Amino acid sequence: MRFQFALTLQALWTAVCQAAMQHYPAAWGHYDVCKSQVYSDEGLTWDYMACQPEAADMTQYLKVTLDPPNITCGDPPETYCALENPYMCNNECDATTEELAHPPELMFDIEGRNPTTFWQSTSWKKYPKALLVNITLSWNKTIELTDDIVLTFESGRPEQMVLEKSLDYGRSWQPYQFYATDCLDAFTMEPKTVHDLTQHTLLDIICTEDYSRGYVWKYDKTVRFEIKDRFALFAGPRLHNMASLYGQLDTTKNLRDFFTITDLRIRLLRPATGATMVDENNLSRYFYAISDIKVQGRCKCNLHANSCVFDKEKLSCECEHNTTGPDCGRCKRNYQGRAWSAGSYLPIPKGTANTCIPNNIGPVNCECFGHSNRCSYIELLNTVICVSCKHNTRGQHCQLCKLGFYRNASAELDDENVCIECNCNPFGSVSDRCNGTGFCICKEGTTGPKCQECLPGYLWDDGCKSRVCDNELLRCQNGGVCVNNVRCNCPSTYTGVLCEKSRCESELGGCGGADSGHAPMTPPSSPRLLLLLLLLGSALLRAASC
Repeated sequence: MRFQFALTLQALWTAVCQAAMQHYPAAWGHYDVCKSQVYSDEGLTWDYMACQPEAADMTQYLKVTLDPPNITCGDPPETYCALENPYMCNNECDATTEELAHPPELMFDIEGRNPTTFWQSTSWKKYPKALLVNITLSWNKTIELTDDIVLTFESGRPEQMVLEKSLDYGRSWQPYQFYATDCLDAFTMEPKTVHDLTQHTLLDIICTEDYSRGYVWKYDKTVRFEIKDRFALFAGPRLHNMASLYGQLDTTKNLRDFFTITDLRIRLLRPATGATMVDENNLSRYFYAISDIKVQGRCKCNLHANSCVFDKEKLSCECEHNTTGPDCGRCKRNYQGRAWSAGSYLPIPKGTANTCIPNNIGPVNCECFGHSNRCSYIELLNTVICVSCKHNTRGQHCQLCKLGFYRNASAELDDENVCIECNCNPFGSVSDRCNGTGFCICKEGTTGPKCQECLPGYLWDDGCKSRVCDNELLRCQNGGVCVNNVRCNCPSTYTGVLCEKSRCESELGGCGGADSGHAPMTPPSSPRLLLLLLLLGSALLRAASC
């Protein structure tokens, strides 16, 4: 089975009331065409546009499961009484007889038979134990809701119920809305209606008492989750300003996800009783019965398809824009020249297709700002990265500077001189990295853009030192005296941070030079040398006397 989604904006909101349809300006958003041929200077080319499937009745493509599985009436056969009249007990349920059976699929059949067809649970025979039923609707596909979810009950709307959604195929669940005759008592929540919400509280989960009060079975059998009213918070009460809604859906991820599902779950927690007390002598009056469930929506195709196919009990998008996957969620093989991206509703009316481009067709499509002409597709991350970035750049698109360089604010991203070396002083800085303005990270006591200067109280000694000397440890050499732990007061003949250098060594010509102004230094006499000279002189005298 196949259903085509050729969407115009008038058809986009078929799920929204027909009265609002006539107010849609024709110029707003046409998302039914994915591409069209146009003439340009290069000849006949394709013009790509955002597109999406038309809204449809999604109940014809779902799978329904009940928990507990034996909760449907009829096995064994059972007789039921009317809720409003405990003495009117002529309703039968028998799973072996077609006319008296009430299986789950009757919640989704086309109405028209008389009497109305419906699914029905067993009665509340185990009161006061709660009568609990979970009804799960699964699509095995991501769906975007476009209209109210509507449940029609045949034996009174439940007094307590929760509608839940899943975005991960039933692995986890989150509430959509709570329903109760008394929200405080049932869920410890203040009662609200969707009309109490604002644009800022649009995604709030509320508990409503509107669908659970009093004797409701004679007047209104429906329970709703109000999609249209939430849309109207952006588009206006009659959905005039669709541009505003599209803009919000496009730019606010949480908003789009709020209306996206893979599964729905209806948790029935307490049936209608019609009174404050349960009549324990007539428990066959209390049960659940649903004649119809409406879920209007479309296949989610990330604005890359305008049709969806139902084949082998599975929905999948017919992807355009060189995309593939059940939701058109990745680029086709050999079309991964840039990272995949969902289409965009903006700018209206055509949106942006964000098509996938072929691999290896040049540096421009690699999107490396001219710093590389090679790209690599990382399948695990579904992304494309630039390889071998030049000009001291790095990053997925060569848009960042290598460590030790910073962005040249006066250069464009595609300039070869976009990254400037930090040139941090290796002794005064923590590392060779700097911030975006070229300032290095300095060590303690060091300052300056490149960390080449000392703060007051620090002296430079291959970096700034706060305690150059210490009187107790006598770090000053050659008779120097430590002054306030920050410098050595040296004798006139020595210099250096610790008085470690002879002043003669630091002056031209040395201390013995003609211009030095100092007498040559006489080395101290050696006792061994004097003894040797005396012995030599004595020997010479004895030799002369002979």
